[in-house]
Amino acid sequence: MSREMCINLLLSKANQKVSQVFKTELAEYQMTPAQLGALSCLWEKDGRSPSQIAAYLNLDTSTITGILDRLGDHQLSYRTLDPSDRRALKVCLDEKGKSLQEPMEMLSEKLNNELLASFTPDEKETLKRLLLKLINE
Repeated sequence: MSREMCINLLLSKANQKVSQVFKTELAEYQMTPAQLGALSCLWEKDGRSPSQIAAYLNLDTSTITGILDRLGDHQLSYRTLDPSDRRALKVCLDEKGKSLQEPMEMLSEKLNNELLASFTPDEKETLKRLLLKLINE
């Protein structure tokens, strides 16, 4: 199989390009794409457990710990005991974390538009549909 036809290589290269664009833009906010992903998860539903956030991002629970530590260090979120199960933790947004939702969503939309600028509207929809199909198989 030629290198150009290997789906793993193609997806890896596409992911590297997208990640680099997001890393560069997020550096101004002292944030990584993974931290943005965790915040997005909490914007969708605040008070999730670390394991729920890890599942949302498709990361190991050991990986999410460092991400949550850095969000806490930047006063974007905090961990608290779950009142329904005192052995469990919940991650909640701080006010600063909540205030970043609108600007980060606008930045994400801007970057998505820039990355897909050469695609037609039909191609954009096809790409999203096919990626979702691949993910959900």
